[in-house]
Amino acid sequence: MPEVSAHRHIAARPEQVWAILTNRAILADGSFGITRLDGDIALGNRLALYAEVAGDRAFKLRVTTFDPARKMVWQGGMPLGLFTGTRTFTLAPSGARTDFHMQEVFSGPLSGLIWKSMPDLQPSFDQFAQALEQHATGTAQ
Repeated sequence: MPEVSAHRHIAARPEQVWAILTNRAILADGSFGITRLDGDIALGNRLALYAEVAGDRAFKLRVTTFDPARKMVWQGGMPLGLFTGTRTFTLAPSGARTDFHMQEVFSGPLSGLIWKSMPDLQPSFDQFAQALEQHATGTAQ
């Protein structure tokens, strides 16, 4: 299955990192590669995410896992499971630091075909992880 991921070892506690990950105003401030985020980030809620990499196209997502300061999952895609993107945010404490991992796995019968037509998502994942680290450590521009 096609996937993309980013990892950071952030000099902040998981609760601090989580507070940023669940604050849609911060996530949509431009530094994360997200231009707009509609909906409240909470279990079962629907989100509409607009990203720099996709222009005016909205990604319709649902928050399917919400385990504060540990794990969150956003999932979206096509009807009947033809194509699904599952983005998992994982936070693990490491002393006073946080190991942050973000991974998106694409699945479904059309995943290979759609994956080939998608832009390279790695730069946007790296941008997101860097912005998260900068916000959590107070070094954001």
